[in-house]
Amino acid sequence: MQADRRQFLRATASAFAALSASACATRGGGAATPLPLGADYGALVPDPAGILDLPRGFSYRVLSSLGEAMDDGGTVPDKADGMGCFDLGNGEWALVRNHELRAEEDTGGATGPAFDTMARSLVPLAGGTTTIVLDPATLNVKRQYRSLAGTIRNCAGGVTPWGSWLTCEEDVSTPNGNINKSHGWVFEVPANAERQVDPLPITAMGRFNHEAACVDPATGIVYMTEDRNDSLLYRYIPTHAGELARGGTLQALVLNGVADTRNWDGVAMQVGDLVQGRWITLDNVESPEDDLRQRGAEMGAALFARGEGIWMGDGEFFFTATSGGAAKEGQIFRMRPNIHGADVLELFYESSDREVYSFGDNLTIAPDGHLIVCEDQYTETVDNHLRGVTPSGEAYAFARLRIQTEPAGACFSPDGRTLFVNAYSPTRTLAITGPWKWLNS
Repeated sequence: MQADRRQFLRATASAFAALSASACATRGGGAATPLPLGADYGALVPDPAGILDLPRGFSYRVLSSLGEAMDDGGTVPDKADGMGCFDLGNGEWALVRNHELRAEEDTGGATGPAFDTMARSLVPLAGGTTTIVLDPATLNVKRQYRSLAGTIRNCAGGVTPWGSWLTCEEDVSTPNGNINKSHGWVFEVPANAERQVDPLPITAMGRFNHEAACVDPATGIVYMTEDRNDSLLYRYIPTHAGELARGGTLQALVLNGVADTRNWDGVAMQVGDLVQGRWITLDNVESPEDDLRQRGAEMGAALFARGEGIWMGDGEFFFTATSGGAAKEGQIFRMRPNIHGADVLELFYESSDREVYSFGDNLTIAPDGHLIVCEDQYTETVDNHLRGVTPSGEAYAFARLRIQTEPAGACFSPDGRTLFVNAYSPTRTLAITGPWKWLNS
């Protein structure tokens, strides 16, 4: 891990120098060449096992399931959510997987370090992460184990360029006699940790209903979403790039002329609109009153409708607003950071039809620039899909989850051949392979 971190620090310094020398107005590439409507993988084939329908030629295998014995003596916990994939070297990949478990839910027998144990919590705190180590050649599981415990509702998170997973608590519980510490933090889990790590909250990153995070490798800045109807978009500028726990500055996005991106009460942003933004610095970020978003909004920060999945691409990142849009079926935003001036936010996609795209949550970026978005509907009978979205903003069905839960944690393997995804509950972690377009291009 230390070698990876040193490489990141050197690369970040070089990137800063190159950007300053170029004096470019924007960073990174634009969207890939637009594909025509319907340029996807074709109709979905019903799965005889009744788990996941996929296009012809694609298949999945189940890597890990709720209740299976793990190598540390525990069992696989439930509610698998956000996830990242890492190349550990030496012929191993690691999937670090969140578990969105509340206090008092089944921990799967987790023991060891826990965040809330300075004065031992009276109830089990089942949230945290598990790590699955794979053989890249066969996708066989070599070992799996708890890598973080003692936290609450670890929803999503994000991968870092230095080889760790940022796991985010979507819970702002306060001490109540059963729980002994305040929650609502980000924790860092090295991908190569072979056992549970000490759960140290990075308090400078703020206390709020955290959802997901991504890191800009050119700057080391962390961008974060918040799962609330009146959420903000945050960024954390670490004092020392790649060393988040050493402190930094938390800020929120202000948009020029747009205070509310949700489009619930009239259209503030049209699809394709580009709006410049700036960042305001927040104070009292440990927010004992859970009012960080409200104080930020009073200072002019823009509102989003349940910011959820976020993923870094080439000089830009995408994030979902699960219930945004006039139809409240979901939006996707694209942000292009610019260290020489205003950042630019684009409303990249807005759904007007539940049958096409509904309640997008976690997302990732495929090697060809398509987005893969995990739906999370709240209807009595859910019909959740993995939705593809082309670089020109056209949605299509890539997969359909046949069981009554959400897909979550979509991420690609380092070689781009495998898409990993979780079925939330009961936990199943799947590996999807098939004739990806970029393998034949």
